[in-house]
Amino acid sequence: MRMFQATGFVAAIVLCVTATASAEMASGPQVGETVGAYTVTKVTGNPDDGVADGKTLCYRCKMGQRPVVMVFARTADAKLAKLLEKIDEELVEHSDDKLTAFVNMIGPDAESLKKTATDFVAEHGIKRVAFVVPEESENGPPDFKIAPEADVTVICYKGGTVKANHALVKDALCCETIDAIVEDSSKLVEAD
Repeated sequence: MRMFQATGFVAAIVLCVTATASAEMASGPQVGETVGAYTVTKVTGNPDDGVADGKTLCYRCKMGQRPVVMVFARTADAKLAKLLEKIDEELVEHSDDKLTAFVNMIGPDAESLKKTATDFVAEHGIKRVAFVVPEESENGPPDFKIAPEADVTVICYKGGTVKANHALVKDALCCETIDAIVEDSSKLVEAD
């Protein structure tokens, strides 16, 4: 009986590790690469960023050399809300370091993405994170190579250089991956 329990326990660990490993993939600029300019429309969120809702601009350019958590999301759900709640806490804690964040909603229909973003921000009371829709809304800017199978891609960068990248398939965003992303976002404000 004990051997059966031990075997079941080991199988559960292997399954969990395998699921986590297969959940991450290459999507977006990788560590050490530069985050290029691209055009977006700001939809909502972060009223203190100096960008009016509906304005078209290069939001990445607007952030300049600041430490940034940039998210590409296909699904606006409770898991994304939990991630953004944690990132928002980091933004408050590191406001003197000018840490900032924005979410790119991506998918085939730019107008429905704008509505989704507006509804999501209102529902979850997101204050400090801006939501934008890229001009190339289906998969984001082509040079970024956002994987079509990635539901969420999080790129942490500073001075335009990627310091961390997390790309996850649908439903892979969980407490462990959120904690890893938050840890990488807090490292952005550490001295180089």
